[in-house]
Parts: sequence; C-alpha cells; structure tokens
Amino acid sequence: MASRTASKDIITLRGSAAIVSEFFGYAANSILYNRAVYPEESFTKVKKYGLAMLLTQDEGVKTFIASLTSQLSEWLEAGKLQRIVLVIMSKATNEVLERWNFNIVTDAEVVEKGAIKEKSDKEIMREIQAIMRQIASCITYLPCLDEPCVFDVLAYTDTDVDAPGTWVESDAKLISNPQMVKLHSFDTKIHKVDTLVSYKKDEWDEEE
Repeated sequence: MASRTASKDIITLRGSAAIVSEFFGYAANSILYNRAVYPEESFTKVKKYGLAMLLTQDEGVKTFIASLTSQLSEWLEAGKLQRIVLVIMSKATNEVLERWNFNIVTDAEVVEKGAIKEKSDKEIMREIQAIMRQIASCITYLPCLDEPCVFDVLAYTDTDVDAPGTWVESDAKLISNPQMVKLHSFDTKIHKVDTLVSYKKDEWDEEE
C-alpha cells in the first residue's frame, strides 16, 4: 500500500529571484492596463497564475519591461534589491498621481550561506493571485485617471550596487499627503514582497 505525504517544493535563491522578477513584469503590465496608461487594444490576454492576465504588445514597453525584470532578477539574486516602485505621472505636467510600491525583504542567510527553503509552488501562486486580483479591481478604490499618463520605475538598492548605464539617479517622486491602500503580500520564504499603492486625492476628496 503506497503512502503519500504533502510535499513542499525546494526554493533556491535563483528560483526565488526568478519568481519575484516575473511577478513584477506581470504586475506592471496589469497596472498599465487597469489604469489605462496604454490603450486597451494594445494588450493581449494570456493565462498566468491561474488567471487571465494582460500583456502589452507595444514593442517599446515590452522591451523596457523585459530589460527591467532581467536586471531586477540579478539584484534579487544578489540580495541587493529593497524596493521597486512603479510611478504613474501626468504626461502634461509630470505630476505624480500614483506610486505602486513593492517592498522586498530578503532572507540574508540564504544570500550569505546558500541555504534553501521549502514552500509549495501552489501556495506561492495563490498568494500572487490575491495581489493580481486586487490590481485588477483597483478601479473600485482608486480615483479615475482622466488625463494622458506616463510611467516610470524606481529601484531602491543597497548603496554598494553599481547600476547599469540605463539607470540614473532619481528623486523619490513622492505624493504630498497621499491616500494609501495596502494590498496582499507574498512570500517565497526567501523574498517577501509587500505591496502598497499610494495615490493623489482627487478634488472630491479634498472638498469633503
């Protein structure tokens, strides 16, 4: 008679870095779609995380996100990445309207000693699903962006990191007296990602 036990999947530093960087690529696409930064018709549906996800077909944005996730994976594997922020700004004025914050806590022991962790892929996927569903429903809790917008990505790294030439020093692109909504988090047991969106109050909020 065969016996079965619930098995956990082995998570390595490289594997965890790949999970987190891939997550950010899909999350960025979902934010750009759901916040209408790019036209709806420029996205195509794919299946990921057990959900219907949207990916941009704009070649410039695709190249940018692919290059971005590759660099993030490298920093994550080195344990040097602390936070990623996707910023949405007014195209006309560069005023910051939203900041999607992804805070990252890395298990230092794994980076220093090469330890491995265990957690099932399904459990990680469920946690990511919850975040993606919250991003997809953001229209229910964020003000309407009723003007053309652009986006940028900020990466907060350890100070000893040499950034590639495509990255430049930037101000924090903060919002004065923002409203904030904390979203779900996910944890690979090596990298824990906490998600928070801060946004500019709309005029209706200010009049109350």
